[in-house]
Amino acid sequence: MRNKELLLVPGPTPVVDEIYDALASETRGHTDPRFVSIYKNAIEQTKKLLQTDGEVFVIAGSGTLAMEMAIVNTVGKGEKLLVISHGYFGDRFTPLAKAYGIHVEVLQAEWGKQVEVSAIEEKLAEGDFKAVTITHADTSTGVVSDLDALVPVIKKAGALVILDGVVATAALDENMSKEYGRPDYKLDVVLTGSQKAIGVPPGLAIIAFNQSALKAREALGSIPAYYSDIKNWIPVMNDPGKYFATPPVNLIYAYDVAMNIVLEEGMTKREARHVAYGCAIRAALSTYGMVALAEEAVAAPTLSCLLYPEGVEDAKFRAKLAEKGVIVAGALAHLAGKAFRIGHMGNTTPAMLEEAVRLIGETLNEVGCIVDIEQATACLQEKLAIVAK
Repeated sequence: MRNKELLLVPGPTPVVDEIYDALASETRGHTDPRFVSIYKNAIEQTKKLLQTDGEVFVIAGSGTLAMEMAIVNTVGKGEKLLVISHGYFGDRFTPLAKAYGIHVEVLQAEWGKQVEVSAIEEKLAEGDFKAVTITHADTSTGVVSDLDALVPVIKKAGALVILDGVVATAALDENMSKEYGRPDYKLDVVLTGSQKAIGVPPGLAIIAFNQSALKAREALGSIPAYYSDIKNWIPVMNDPGKYFATPPVNLIYAYDVAMNIVLEEGMTKREARHVAYGCAIRAALSTYGMVALAEEAVAAPTLSCLLYPEGVEDAKFRAKLAEKGVIVAGALAHLAGKAFRIGHMGNTTPAMLEEAVRLIGETLNEVGCIVDIEQATACLQEKLAIVAK
């Protein structure tokens, strides 16, 4: 890769040369048949990734736009939305929905833990929830949601399942044709962005609606949105030669290449790889006295939030690490200054993780927290060995 730094924040993630090359391709008009063909292929590949018989939307925007599209196209003013929150980005659905006059209720987990399924069942028993949001993996806490446990409970209550896959799509199973106990118990909406496990620079909002979610949009009639209204985008997604708003041509080039990479590797291998990365990096850094916020049973394969050993100053540590070319992210909300977040997804490689573990160890030693780099590296390599099997 031509990247000069190890970008190991929870997104954007490392970009491979093939994607950079696609970004640098000649910009064509958005109605040029050559671009239209690429855009159409990218849309079809997204359907293959998510295994949906509904509609997918790949447009200029971010994960936040995709979140907004998911809500405004399924839940009307005055209707009830339940938010299952495992951190900062789960909470974010609340102000978003309130902006559209939606009645929001939240079940919020202690950071680092999952919401109890029994609490969700009890809340849903109150009735009349139009939809429920699940953050597949929360970028603030590194907690993953158990879809096998949650989806049947939500669908039994008659609500739509809206899955925020921003830091999970293309790393974890989000098969929209999968049946969770019954033929009609499936994911209804999956949303994501381009800059996480997909491995494309920021700038694309990606969202899929199954047939149930599309029917919900029809039932709403007019909605308080224009750019976010999927009815304005469906003609374009079915025929990318049509115009509604100018697509980000070069990002679509890059996204199409990324989808090739994802589908060629296959989701079974990709998920196993990401699970191995997560286990390996947490195990290696634990030898440095860094404790993952999320216990291993609920830890996300794509990123980790790690608490510092006593005496390590966050800003100083991350600044020194950045001088060595490794970029990690600070923690959010009440964990700011007490932890950092490291991404291990998408185009990240074992060699990158090994280099990061070594340089994190060197940095800790420099700030007076003496650690054994060889032990950490051996731990990482042992855990990563399962990837090669």
